[in-house]
Amino acid sequence: MELGADHIPVAHTPPGGYGEEMPEPVLAGCDEPLVGGAPDLRGLWRVVTVEVDGEDAGADHPAIGHLQRIEQCGDRIVITGGGVVHDMRCDGTETNGVNDVAEFDFQTPITVVATYEDGVHTLRPVGLPIEVTRRLDGETLLWSYLTFTARLERAG
Repeated sequence: MELGADHIPVAHTPPGGYGEEMPEPVLAGCDEPLVGGAPDLRGLWRVVTVEVDGEDAGADHPAIGHLQRIEQCGDRIVITGGGVVHDMRCDGTETNGVNDVAEFDFQTPITVVATYEDGVHTLRPVGLPIEVTRRLDGETLLWSYLTFTARLERAG
């Protein structure tokens, strides 16, 4: 029997964040194919370089070494990293987007609309004039987040 994205409960960040160890994968066993237009971002990724305003931010930038696990199934994507578990559907709605907490304090509620646009995973926090994107660049992942763009390599 197939296990689709609809059959797996939506995950959320535990109170106070998940701590030092990432929780078990959310979409394990899900065998629904990715929706059309979705880039295959699945894997464990580590930030290896960071650019700010087009310049290398150096090895001491706080994002260096940051790990992200990306899971995908159907139109669903779960990004786990930095203590948070952000589980969303990339359907352009607030209801099915990220409805969780912010990474900076693990308690401020956030609502983020998620889409796939021209092979790019795009996040738009409701009420804020910003975009966060993830896209493949060859064998690496480019993550544009607020004030920087990070290049991530597969960590496992």
